[in-house]
Amino acid sequence: MTTSQRAERIVELAPSVLPCDFGRLGEELGALEEAGVDRIHWDVMDGVFVPNITIGAPVIASCRRYSTLPYEVHLMIVDPERYVSEFVEAGCELITVHAEATRHLHRTLSLIKSFGVRAGVALNPATPLTDVEYVMDQLDVLMIMSVNPGFGGQHYIEAMDAKILAAVALREATNPLVKIEVDGGVSEETIQACVINGAEVLVSGSALMAHRGHLAEAVEHFHQLARDVHPQRPTST
Repeated sequence: MTTSQRAERIVELAPSVLPCDFGRLGEELGALEEAGVDRIHWDVMDGVFVPNITIGAPVIASCRRYSTLPYEVHLMIVDPERYVSEFVEAGCELITVHAEATRHLHRTLSLIKSFGVRAGVALNPATPLTDVEYVMDQLDVLMIMSVNPGFGGQHYIEAMDAKILAAVALREATNPLVKIEVDGGVSEETIQACVINGAEVLVSGSALMAHRGHLAEAVEHFHQLARDVHPQRPTST
């Protein structure tokens, strides 16, 4: 990767909808877009792979008209390949599956790409990067889980700093086009460590939505924290 390509990298904010008021989800999505976030992050949990149940493709499909932002879906479900087509039809442009949740990761990623959407892989905190070493050529996003998946509001696992750094090294050695995403415990206190170590997409739920009354200010503050250590991101106008 050239110096100019590295300079083009920006840090994006992808709020999780989990802390939103699901009774007025359309309004919440509109508010997030107006506040200046970069994409919308949907957490889908099945109560099997993780100890929680959230939403499915029909909910995402019903909300697609409320935002023009890219939709990414994080499938925390076993055998995610069974539902890829449903999430594509629901309007998701990026589908991320867990390496631990599918028997044939290469095949699952190939299926996602066959629909013309972007593919990502998420790794639990204890899962080594070697689990994705031989599928990096198929990835658009490599997501480092900085908490154990299943619930919002958890504290960032500091040992993941080194894993993010190692993920960047793997990316540079295999597929420089892959974006490094971090999900879990991303807050005012942890954003800069994530960015310094190489994160380019930050998923934040509870910490961002805690500022519900001043959401635009919170989004700009989070973006500014990232800019302070990665100044290539364009300033809002």
